[in-house]
Amino acid sequence: MYQEVITAVSMLIACLSAAASFIALRRARKQVAGMAEALADIRNGNGNRRILAGPHEITAPLAYEINDVVRSYEDRLLAVRRTEEMNKRLMTSLSHDVRTPLTTLIGYLDAAHKRIVTEKECQDYVETARRKAYDLKEYIDVLFDWFKLNSDEFTMQIEEVELSEVTRNILIDWIPVFEEQQIEYAASIPDGPVRAALDSDAYTRILNNLIQNAVTHSRADRIEIAFTQQDGDIKIRIQDNGIGIKEEDLPQIFERLYKCDKGRSEKGSGLGLSIVRQLTEKMGGSITAQSRPGEGVAFMIRFPCPKEEGGKLKL
Repeated sequence: MYQEVITAVSMLIACLSAAASFIALRRARKQVAGMAEALADIRNGNGNRRILAGPHEITAPLAYEINDVVRSYEDRLLAVRRTEEMNKRLMTSLSHDVRTPLTTLIGYLDAAHKRIVTEKECQDYVETARRKAYDLKEYIDVLFDWFKLNSDEFTMQIEEVELSEVTRNILIDWIPVFEEQQIEYAASIPDGPVRAALDSDAYTRILNNLIQNAVTHSRADRIEIAFTQQDGDIKIRIQDNGIGIKEEDLPQIFERLYKCDKGRSEKGSGLGLSIVRQLTEKMGGSITAQSRPGEGVAFMIRFPCPKEEGGKLKL
């Protein structure tokens, strides 16, 4: 009798297990069919579709993994779309910013070449054409730098540099420009050496872009450059007393192609400050800006002081 009970219970358990397995299999098949339907919907462009599964269901790990893959794919697709849109804007901007000065340049040179103007006007036209040519070259240089910076082949040569001396040499080259445009300038640079692990060309590009931005767009008549080393950081502050930047524009000034052209000079590619931020961050630094309309702009660059090992900088 006892043996018969055990046999009956075993058979009941086996039947229940088979029934449960059958139900689970049917449910799993239904869930897999739902997954296939969801994936087909995703493939047709519905990136917001997600696969639902309870935490204790057999297909839950697979469903969650598929959702993560779809989410990651959508994030990448969104980034690609943004890049495509930005490239379209870049090409539109390039067409306008290059064609317009080039057409003007050709017009002045043609007038001078055909002698349809007086000798004095001819000299003025040639001088204007020369300035337009330099503006065009500057624009193309910035554009080239931006494309190079965003290519997979871009590399930096990080090495030990004496930053105080490098900064002085950069500012010396700007003195004739300041004097020509009647801009007062003041510089505060440490007398002693300040060693840093940076790419000197990239650092030079950063300072030149920021100073050029102040000279070209700010309408300032005074620029101050302050270089300090404190709290484990190297800090460079470039400040002008120009027209400033509106509060709503300030968070976007480092975005590529963004131009604060409301009341500011429309000259420029909209890439200079984007290049500054990318170069700064690629060297482990950061850059911020503070401004109020009518009170100028202050750019603050920060680089961490490099650590030393055995008397040498750790590159």
